[in-house]
Amino acid sequence: MESFYDTIKDLDWEEIRDSIYSKTKLDVEKALNAKNPSIEDFKALVSPAAKDYLEPMARMSRDITQRRFGKTIQFYVPLYLSNECSNHCIYCGFNHNNPIERKTLTDDELIEEIKAIKAMNMDNVLLLTGEHPSNVGVDYIENAVKLCRPYFSTINLEVFPMKEDEYARLIQAGINSVYVYQETYHKKMYKHYHPKGMKSNYQYRLETPERLARAGIHRVGFGALIGLEDWRVEMVFMAMHLRYMTKNYWRTKYAVAFPRIRPAEGGFEPNFIMSDKEYAQTIWAYRLFDNDIDISMTTRESKEFRSNFVSLGITSMSAGSKTEPGGYSKPNNELEQFHINDNRSEKEMEEMVKQQGYEVIYKDWDRILN
Repeated sequence: MESFYDTIKDLDWEEIRDSIYSKTKLDVEKALNAKNPSIEDFKALVSPAAKDYLEPMARMSRDITQRRFGKTIQFYVPLYLSNECSNHCIYCGFNHNNPIERKTLTDDELIEEIKAIKAMNMDNVLLLTGEHPSNVGVDYIENAVKLCRPYFSTINLEVFPMKEDEYARLIQAGINSVYVYQETYHKKMYKHYHPKGMKSNYQYRLETPERLARAGIHRVGFGALIGLEDWRVEMVFMAMHLRYMTKNYWRTKYAVAFPRIRPAEGGFEPNFIMSDKEYAQTIWAYRLFDNDIDISMTTRESKEFRSNFVSLGITSMSAGSKTEPGGYSKPNNELEQFHINDNRSEKEMEEMVKQQGYEVIYKDWDRILN
């Protein structure tokens, strides 16, 4: 079977961009009426021509999400294990060249973090690290998962891409989901943003979801970092990736997110800006394209923006987040990956969700379900 890389390696970025920007209102109306939207329909939904159709897109997104997921929002919390990194990603605060203090949690420090998070009533944790396999490799991560396992029903990962057998080890240890963001699907520009380190291998990173699915993971998360290249083209490539995976690895569940670049050490400024309306358009386009995907929104977004989207297509949100190792038991902003935008506690977030008539879900999966 051809990999996703094989299916897109000869596609021209600019041709796809021109195709998106040439979509008309008639194309958008056709997409809104499609029972099984195609990639061409998705192009129309994220095109400039769709800006006059945001209200019907929002209504459709709300209706689909409520039918599929009910009036619920799942909460999760990120737990940073380490900010050590061997990569040189020019947009990231963990960049190997940035003069920040580096820290990797010991077992005792991780237990302190776990206890602080459990005091927040959280039961869904996302473990993150920088990419430094020699210091924070598979053995370290497997041990961290085993330490977390008695405390959390759902353990997710956002770490460096691994081999299939390594993922199988971590699934056995207790992970439920793995999120791997391609950052940019623009093959020609990828090396510019990732000049050195393991992450500079475009194809290996792109094929990570396939290795995960073959290893038997419950859920795979996709994402592109908004601000590097034209977001509309990124979203179309990501939709193609999602469609490839759902067709060829249908036993696996899928999730998407669209993180916008936030201020971080190094001072990288976005090359392309996605407005709040365009972010909303993207959420609704994905909900119409695939009714079953999880769509998450992180604390990169503002308090007001996140509050407005509880009922409009989102299924999960982070709450009470810290982006540095040790941030829950011993906060230290000098260790942050990026500055968060929504500082509300999980209790404030829960109250906001309930005021809108929605229920917070702290647990929706258990290993016994496998």
